[in-house]
Parts: sequence; structure tokens; C-alpha cells
Amino acid sequence: MLTRLTSGESADRVWFRLGDKTEELQRRHEQLRAGTYRPQPVRRAWIAKPGSTEKRPLGIPAVRDRIVQGALRHVLEPIFETDFAGHSYGFRPGRGARDALRRGDTLLKAGHVWGVDADLKSYFDTIPHERLLALVKTRVADGRVLARVESFLRAGVLEEFKGWKPTEWGTPQGGVISPLLANLYLNPLDHQMEKAGWEMVRYADDFVILCRTPAEAQAALAAVSAWVSEAGLTLHPEKTRGVDASAPGGFDFLGYHFERGQRWPRKKSLMKLKERVRAQTPRLDGRSLRAIVADVNRTLRGWYGYFQHSRANVFASVDGYVRRRLRSLLEKRRGHTRQGLGAAQQRWPNEWFARRGLRSLAAEHAWTRTIVGLRTH
Repeated sequence: MLTRLTSGESADRVWFRLGDKTEELQRRHEQLRAGTYRPQPVRRAWIAKPGSTEKRPLGIPAVRDRIVQGALRHVLEPIFETDFAGHSYGFRPGRGARDALRRGDTLLKAGHVWGVDADLKSYFDTIPHERLLALVKTRVADGRVLARVESFLRAGVLEEFKGWKPTEWGTPQGGVISPLLANLYLNPLDHQMEKAGWEMVRYADDFVILCRTPAEAQAALAAVSAWVSEAGLTLHPEKTRGVDASAPGGFDFLGYHFERGQRWPRKKSLMKLKERVRAQTPRLDGRSLRAIVADVNRTLRGWYGYFQHSRANVFASVDGYVRRRLRSLLEKRRGHTRQGLGAAQQRWPNEWFARRGLRSLAAEHAWTRTIVGLRTH
């Protein structure tokens, strides 16, 4: 069934329902009404991938284009939300990574330990435009809305020292409307997996398919491979594999590592945390210890909020690393070169840091488990 957005007045009201319009917004409003609006090329920026020498490309739209994309998403999101599968959690209202992790954990505990750990290579940058626009047209008939989506897809990329390049594929990461379009393109795969009876958990382009038997997992991998190839995408050959979560090796998903009934932060997640703490505790830092501890505590609080469901020994290890960094800093202030071990540990024991307000993730985790245990009895 087509959702026809044909009323010029109602569509225009959606474009800029922003209260008092500035002169700039009014100008964009008139351009949209007249059909003369043209988006600017997105600005290419490269960000490092944690724990890797690779970099991830971002496409950053101009501010005016972000506003228009936000209005466009406001129009399209309710239309496509009704079609999206229940096991899709990324960039959707009222859903998030924690929900996806909770679903994966539930399936594993229910015996779905054989699965497919899939990785789409450069997914956002390789989505075929024509197929994507065809999916948009299945629910939207308003030619102006369709033209607006296409204009953003084909706006091109402007990169420093390289100039403008056309965009023949993809929807740039960093665009306001890109997550919605990326979800839309994978929606047929979601429903194919659901129809086949395989339990899929997807967050944007990161997904796992969990099955009860090796044969089911093998069939699921074959089906995914066929669909991806037909859809003009590519599975990463080194990162897509069958997994047995009940055996050593397991699999990574959304920052966690799942293995033998437990989960803990994957190596890159721990490395990213340590890099952050290291940057906050340089040995030549001239700030007071109180200021440094407050800075580190903010990092630990956010990290624990996401990884609190890890096995217990993770938190003692993180605590130890943080205290070693602080002891090394304190030793430097005393004119020594030791790295926070031996005599430094005796001089500044764990309790010394606790009295100065340093957060202990191991203690917090133990307290949380105690409270949870009391509530279940």
C-alpha cells in the first residue's frame, strides 16, 4: 500500500515545523516549495577505527542540508517503521544496542548457540542507489519526496585536496537520513530470515543469526551470502563465519565477546578504554589528583554503564590498570621512574585511592550483583 504525500501544504508544514523561522529557513522553505532546492556535497572526514590502522569515512552534510534531511526523516520514518522487523535495533525509535544485546543473550541461553557472525564490507558506501530508491517507492508516491531522497544520495563528496567526486553508490555515514535508508535496504533480508525461522539480531549493518544446530547455521550462512550477492553488497571474507558460542572462540557483537555462556568486552573495547584512560593520566599532568580522578571517573562511569553485564574478573583488571596509571603519575611527581608497581603499590594501596574518590568497578559490580540477588529472593 502506497502512502501518498501529495498535499503541498501539509508536506511543507512537515519540512519546517520549527517554530519561528529565521530568514535562512524561510529561504529553504521557499526553495523546497518551488522545487529549486539543491543539496551541497557532503564533506568527507576520516576517523580512526579503535584498535585498527584502518579509517572509517564520514560524510558530513552542510547545516542547511542536515535541517532538510531531518525534516525528510520526520516524514519517512513513521511510514517505514511499520514494516521494519522486530529483530532490527539500530537507529530506531525506542530501541538501542542494549536491547539487541539482551535479545542475543536470551537466545544464547535458550540454546541458540550455533550461528553466523556476518560483516558487510563498507556497507553504507556500497548500497546501490537504484535498488534503494525502488524500495522507497514501494511506500512513497510523492514525486517531490522521492526527488529529495535521490538528490541527497547523488549530491557528491567534497574531500580536502581531492575536490568533488560524484556518489554513484551508498548513503554517507554522518547523514541524518542515512541510518533510516540503511535499515530500509536490509529490511528484505530481515524478513527473509524471519520467514525461514532463523533468529537474527541486527543493529544497523552489524548482525548475527543464531540457530540451534550446525546444519541450520550453515543453511543461514548460505542464504545470507546469496541475498547479499544479489543485493549488490559484499560480505567481508575474513569477518563472516559460522560460530559455536558454546566453544572457545565465540563471537563479537556490539562491543562484547560472547563465549561459553558468558560475555565480556571484546579486545578492541578494552583497548579503547585503556587509550582513553592513558590520555587522561599522562605522567606530566599538572592538574591536581582530585581533578584527574574526577576525569577518569566520568570515563569509567560511562564504560561501566554499557559493559556492566560482563564477567566479574574484567572489572578487577580495569581497576588495576587505572591504579597503575595513577601510581606511575604519582611516582613521577616524586622524581622516580617506576611504573606504578612494587613499592608504589605499598605507598599508595587500593584503599588510598578509594578514600580519594576513585571509582572501583569491581566493587560496583559486586554491589550491583548483591542488590539483584536480594531482589530475586
